[in-house]
Amino acid sequence: MFDCIIIGAGPAGAAAGYHLAKKGRSVLVLDKTGFPRYKPCGGGVSPAIGKWFDFDFTPAVENTVTRVRFTWKQGDPVTTDLTVAEPMWMVRRDRFDDFLCQRAIEAGATIKDKTEVTGIDFRGDRWEVKTAGETFSGKYLIAADGVTGNAARWLGLNLKSEALGATLEITTPVSGDRLRTAEFDFGSLKNGYIWTFPKPDGYTISGGCFKGKIKSEELKKQLLDYAARSGLNTAEYRYTEYPLLLWKDNATLHAKNALIAGEAAGIVDPLIGEGVRPSILTGVKAAEAIDRALAGDTQALARYSQIIREEWGEDMALAGKLAGMFYQFPQIAYKVAVKRPVSGQLMGRILAGELRYRDVTEWAIAQLKKRLLPGFG
Repeated sequence: MFDCIIIGAGPAGAAAGYHLAKKGRSVLVLDKTGFPRYKPCGGGVSPAIGKWFDFDFTPAVENTVTRVRFTWKQGDPVTTDLTVAEPMWMVRRDRFDDFLCQRAIEAGATIKDKTEVTGIDFRGDRWEVKTAGETFSGKYLIAADGVTGNAARWLGLNLKSEALGATLEITTPVSGDRLRTAEFDFGSLKNGYIWTFPKPDGYTISGGCFKGKIKSEELKKQLLDYAARSGLNTAEYRYTEYPLLLWKDNATLHAKNALIAGEAAGIVDPLIGEGVRPSILTGVKAAEAIDRALAGDTQALARYSQIIREEWGEDMALAGKLAGMFYQFPQIAYKVAVKRPVSGQLMGRILAGELRYRDVTEWAIAQLKKRLLPGFG
């Protein structure tokens, strides 16, 4: 019997597996796909994750971004150099996720890919996790199988998906300043954002609609039109859609001897779409909670829900307020907030993990209200 079974070997599951194994716990990580595997994702990762590990991520980083170019419907640009301690990382998720899995294996975790979990059952003092081939037993369980996984629903903690995201990948050589510049566009996609992340062999254009609804075919058309207007050849591309699960206030992320981590926990940033860093955060905190529970702390799992609410959820609630104002009045928001030099620096520091939304939300909302409500302030 394992101390902990983790369903899902993405950033959250691999991070949890690594840290539990480092603490001497027996860990089994199960994933239905074979690794390395393709994962649609913009690929921007905050270097802040490095402080949670004792190894170097350099082998998993494709290139780094040192500036962000903001636009309004691809015009009226403003470029901000990121004056942060370390540039934002650009990664490809197949390599990045596999890199994390290999570090977990080296630490002592057992990872079985191509192993789909078909059901779970709590019996007495353990979880029975069923696959097509065999059944595994574990004292504790971490559900980290993503938005479309079943584990959270099986635990009775299913959270409703609220948004639609997509990535458009175009292969073309990228070099020079363009390789060091990420682009963030307002207005081209109604009620949402468009990021363009450079890699040495092409661009990943990532879009998400967080307010209202958008049809699948319309989202695809908007991203293709955006790419064409950017001068990219769209004759050949890879397009993938996926649901995005946003944070819900007072979300419960624990059940009987079990936790939810990663995107299954609804940790995606509703303003800029960041998902990898918070996924890893939940994986690290889940490992800490399981380790304490195994040591006899009966309140460790309940505290995990509280810790995630305090360390990430409260910021996501503030990000949601900002997103509501940005996407309701996007042109005014762009002119009043984004185009100001200080705003680009603040955004860069948030992306790098040096600032949190609680540090800037009051100022940003005040700037917007001054324009939206005559006489405010």
